[in-house]
Amino acid sequence: MEKLIAQIKQGKVWPFPGGIHPPGQKTISNSQAIARLPLPDKLVVPLKQHIGANGQLIVEKGQQVLKGQALTKPVANWSVPIHAPTSGIITDICQMPSAHPSALPELCVIIEPDGQDSWCALAPVTTPSQLSHEQLIDIIHDRGIAGMGGAGFPTYIKADSRKAIEYFIVNAVECEPYITADDMLMREHANGIIAGIEIMQQLLTPTLTIVGIEDNKPEAIAAMQAAAEYNDKIIIQTVPTVYPSGGEKQLIKLLTNKEVPSGGIPADIGVLVQNVGTLFAVHQAVYEGKPLIERVITVTGNTIHNPGNVWALLGTEIKHLLDCQGFSPVPQQRVVMGGPMMGFTLPTVRIGVVKTTNCILAPDHDELAEPGPEKACIRCSACADACPASLLPQQLQWFAKSKEYDKLKEHNLFDCIECGACAYVCPSEIPLVQYYRVAKVEIKEQQAEQVKAERAKERFELRKQRLEREQEARQNRHKRKPAAEKSADEKQKIADALARVKNKPAKDDDKSAVAAAIARAKAKKQNQEATLEPDNSYVALERAARKEQARKYKEQKAASSTAADPDDKKSAVAAAIARAKAKKAAASEDESDNTTAAPTDDKKAAVAAAIARAKAKKAAQAEPAASVENDNSESEVATASPADDKKTAVAAAIARAKAKKAAQAASVENDSSESEVTSTSPADDKKAAVAAAIARAKAKKAAQTASVENDNSESEVATASPADDKKAAVAAAIARAKAKKAAQAASVENDNSESEVATASPADDKKAAVAAAIARAKAKKAAKAEQAASEENDDAENETSATAINEAEIAEDKPEQTAQDKKKAAVAAAIARAKAKKLQQEGSDK
Repeated sequence: MEKLIAQIKQGKVWPFPGGIHPPGQKTISNSQAIARLPLPDKLVVPLKQHIGANGQLIVEKGQQVLKGQALTKPVANWSVPIHAPTSGIITDICQMPSAHPSALPELCVIIEPDGQDSWCALAPVTTPSQLSHEQLIDIIHDRGIAGMGGAGFPTYIKADSRKAIEYFIVNAVECEPYITADDMLMREHANGIIAGIEIMQQLLTPTLTIVGIEDNKPEAIAAMQAAAEYNDKIIIQTVPTVYPSGGEKQLIKLLTNKEVPSGGIPADIGVLVQNVGTLFAVHQAVYEGKPLIERVITVTGNTIHNPGNVWALLGTEIKHLLDCQGFSPVPQQRVVMGGPMMGFTLPTVRIGVVKTTNCILAPDHDELAEPGPEKACIRCSACADACPASLLPQQLQWFAKSKEYDKLKEHNLFDCIECGACAYVCPSEIPLVQYYRVAKVEIKEQQAEQVKAERAKERFELRKQRLEREQEARQNRHKRKPAAEKSADEKQKIADALARVKNKPAKDDDKSAVAAAIARAKAKKQNQEATLEPDNSYVALERAARKEQARKYKEQKAASSTAADPDDKKSAVAAAIARAKAKKAAASEDESDNTTAAPTDDKKAAVAAAIARAKAKKAAQAEPAASVENDNSESEVATASPADDKKTAVAAAIARAKAKKAAQAASVENDSSESEVTSTSPADDKKAAVAAAIARAKAKKAAQTASVENDNSESEVATASPADDKKAAVAAAIARAKAKKAAQAASVENDNSESEVATASPADDKKAAVAAAIARAKAKKAAKAEQAASEENDDAENETSATAINEAEIAEDKPEQTAQDKKKAAVAAAIARAKAKKLQQEGSDK
């Protein structure tokens, strides 16, 4: 490094590749001092005059502003404010054409000067060496200083470099033809430039500061040497006049023999470059407190009668500059902003001056002729030889035309500084730089779209992940949370508890509880199996068989009814009549009891008793035959083979119908006879009481005997096997009918005995009445109990009769019985038959 510094101090320079030597044309404008122009009628101040984001507007339409007052404030990175160039009124804030080859509209502040040129309050600093680094950076930032020799890079960014800077280079080359703004600025304000350099040295602390000036500016070189002679860290270095030696990378190569890597910046190799105009603006911002509101601009060309350099306020329209310098346009006049090599033709002269404007060129047709038609490339390689960046302009042109952007990137298109040397030497007059500029814009747009697409994809992926998390959260919302991991102590406690439980002897209670639980589970399982719906196919088959048997039974019954013995039928009818009369007599007795309970006529009771005895005697004569007949039929039913159950049921139904009819006839007869005898028969109350007592004793004895017999028959029947359900049902119906008939016969017998006693001994009427009332009450109580049993028997008989008459109704209405119910029915039927038989025998004996 010391050797390099020694070589630099000796004045050694290192050439860069390429370069051209166009005519300078600088003497036209550098022969006069920098002039001051009168205030324009209006100022068009764009909000964007540098690389980076626009500032935020802090003024409004109609507002009065002062010279140097801020119009915007920085709000983002690489953002610097702009200031009012003079005092006046803001007449409008609108879109105006920009200082760009496209002249795209951008937001501008329109100020109408008031002519006072009144400054706002300034804050100059006399001793900047006492300020801190941050304070100096803030001053440079707030005063709106930006690069004035190139792309307009914010100065505070460069001044606040985080990388170590070894060489600070001041670009005073100004290699572009026609432009003499920096030359004249160095001649007239060399001390201010050196003061700005010293402020940057305070911020950057470089090892060496080199000021590079082309050898065609002797006055500027002398002025700068005189101003920097007291600072040994500042070297004024003269470089040869070669275009484009003013390029940043080319100047670094000339002065330090270092090359900036492709895609890199000078700070990567410890170098930082600033323009002399920028350094003078830094001096004014710090020492004078002035913001950047004006700059030196070269106005030249053959159509300008008074070419030279002027101090122009930012926002001054190009037309005002031309008019002040004596502009005489020619047909199809061109006005170029910048030099002839890198400048661009303005679409209108109503564009305001910006911070990067350094020249306004108004040539005639001889001075800057219109380019001819583009011809085919002859592959002469003159463009490659002239390129200062060692690129392949011919290849880049082909890729740009075919829009092969990937190939353009591979061939380092963005290393091109757009100096125009390739187009200047091209014999085919191909506008190479124009192709490169268009390709750069398209590539930047494509990159911007890719960035947007990547951001959109990232947002989509984040949204997708968020939705998946929400869905998973909804699904797991009701799930049980996993238990927290137990510590080693808790695990040991659980293990000890399990060991104690295993080692503890099992108790009988625990075993019984377990056994009970197992039993309950088995019972529950059996119940579930038992409650399953049975298969009804077997029932349907049995129902069909029963229908067929009913049909056959009807046919046989019809045949047998014609051949039956008339005597048997008469006997059955007589028995039915006798039973009906006995039932009617029991009912009459109940009525007589009610009347006797109150003091009524004793003679009437005696007459009624006599009538009852007569009827009972008559019924007793018919009862043996009916009893024998019923016993025979019962034995036949009981001993019959299980062939035709339905025939038995039908026969029982017919018998009940005949008995009911006979009972109705007997009831009518009893009513008539009772009315005849009521008034004629005398009674004996004492005999009636005795007869009632005798009847009660006999009834009690008969009940005890029947109970014993029932118990015996139940024990006998309980051992029997359940054979045929239908047989049991029919037998039960017959037994109930017989029991009912026997009860009626007993009731008649009691009445007869009471009547006999009543007529036999007429002793004490009062005692007889009391005894008769007691007997009737007891008989009534027995009759009610018998009637309840009779009603149950009648219901069963009706069901059995309906079964015999209508098989279809029985098949649908009769419930299916379990094996246990069938067994119970058989036992009940046997008991009923035994009781009926016993009662009949006792009645026959009596």
